Amino acid sequence: SCSIPRFHDSTSSTTSNPTPMTTSSIGNGNGSLHDPPSAADELKDALPRYNAINESDATDSSANNLISIDDAIDRIDHGTFQTRILISAGLSFAADAMEVTLLSFLSAVLKSKWDLTRNESATVTSSVFAGAMLGTLILGPLGDVWGRRPVFLVGAVMISFFGFGTVLAWGYYSLLAMRFMVGFGIGGLTVPFDIYAEFLPTDHRGQHLMAIWYFWTGGSLLVPALAYFTFGYGRSWQIFVLLCAMPCLLSAIAGYFFVPESPRWLVSRHRYDEALDILRNAATVNGKDPHKVFPPGTHFKPEPDEGSSFSELFKPEWRNLTLLLWGVWFGFSFAYYGTILAITRVFEDDAGGTEMYDDDSYDIPTFNFQAIFISCTAELVGITVILLTVDKLGRISTQAAFYALGGLCVYMLCRPSIDSDGTLTFISFCARICEMAASCLTWVTTAEVLSTEIRTTGHSAANAVARIGGFLCPYLVEGKTTLATVGMVMVVVHAFAVACVAFLPETKGKSLGFHEPPRRLSSRGHEQMPIKNVIM
Repeated sequence: SCSIPRFHDSTSSTTSNPTPMTTSSIGNGNGSLHDPPSAADELKDALPRYNAINESDATDSSANNLISIDDAIDRIDHGTFQTRILISAGLSFAADAMEVTLLSFLSAVLKSKWDLTRNESATVTSSVFAGAMLGTLILGPLGDVWGRRPVFLVGAVMISFFGFGTVLAWGYYSLLAMRFMVGFGIGGLTVPFDIYAEFLPTDHRGQHLMAIWYFWTGGSLLVPALAYFTFGYGRSWQIFVLLCAMPCLLSAIAGYFFVPESPRWLVSRHRYDEALDILRNAATVNGKDPHKVFPPGTHFKPEPDEGSSFSELFKPEWRNLTLLLWGVWFGFSFAYYGTILAITRVFEDDAGGTEMYDDDSYDIPTFNFQAIFISCTAELVGITVILLTVDKLGRISTQAAFYALGGLCVYMLCRPSIDSDGTLTFISFCARICEMAASCLTWVTTAEVLSTEIRTTGHSAANAVARIGGFLCPYLVEGKTTLATVGMVMVVVHAFAVACVAFLPETKGKSLGFHEPPRRLSSRGHEQMPIKNVIM
């Protein structure tokens, strides 16, 4: 009998052996069979597929952990960490307000005590702005080179040291030197504002930035109160100056313990590990698990590392924006400080006369402290109005409206035909509301419209130009110029500020950092195609 070759049944083989049948399992032409693949062979075939899957998963995981600095700030949210920075930076703002506002009283008192001319009295006020102008030109760029934190602390310490040193001034020129150095320290106070802005999440950033201005207003309110309890009771001007220097000392102490370096600045300098450590600490302080918020393997997207000299501001992408900001800041400073000095002048004249104090043997000008204090409280109203509207109505249109209304109020205040105490108090109250609201929005817009690598340089340059306005306005308001002329000049300055604001880009709802190119306006006011970071 013939022999018939026997093959495996495919069904039974599949059942008995889980290894799939392959062509290698089938016999050759003479009917013999090859051995099925071994476990080692199967593992060898599977490894490339397994590794490819793992590499794909690792790539996806790495992509998920690669975040921008804006995303990182949003993750830590707003909480106790930002509140600490707010208090530290806010105290420096209170100090700035007090060191400048006190000059409206101090210059009038020293004019009488030291028999100063009107121009010499105005120079006492202007010396602070001259120092601040130089301080912003030096300390501002250092904030982009050395970092935000060291410049913040240097500025606060300088204001405290020379603020207390003013008490030891023995004459007119030593006083000018002390006040100049106080102003130099004030020139660095754009930096704490920028630090606070750089730690705020995108949502409601405008509202949180507005909160810092309550400290400014608190300082403004303290000055007439301290003036009343010192000058009003015949006490020396040294005690008045000493008390006004206290907030900045507190700011320096709080800043040393609670204000870290800005992680945005660290990322722009490619110091990613330091930035991540600070953000994880911030998350912890805000009650979040830092390793869930920033899991292991988290990396930052690289940001451009550009220079931070003033020449950067005149590159084509920044030049027109820089000039517009300078125009706004000059107008803001001249308008705000000019309004404060005008109100003090109106109510100094309104009080009518001087009083003699035997202990000092010199005439102390009297002021209508009640009217001046009421006008100062108007800043609380201005801040609250902006706080409630800044993230709804936007920055630009609201800012322009308040500058326009502020100019109108100051013009009415300086009209000689109005001599009613109640009317003058009401007008001064409205003027301070408008000036405070407009200036708050100017600060917010500037911090938001400039990118991280030039923020403190650009902000400080604008602040330096503002100090030019602050330097000039005392010679107008405290000099021999009539109040009617003062009112006319103030209207022109406010109109100039409105014109510059109108061409700034709206920043409501935009991320803080490196923005999309803003649009420019044609001569007819219609939007044209974007141009890289430039406004025409």
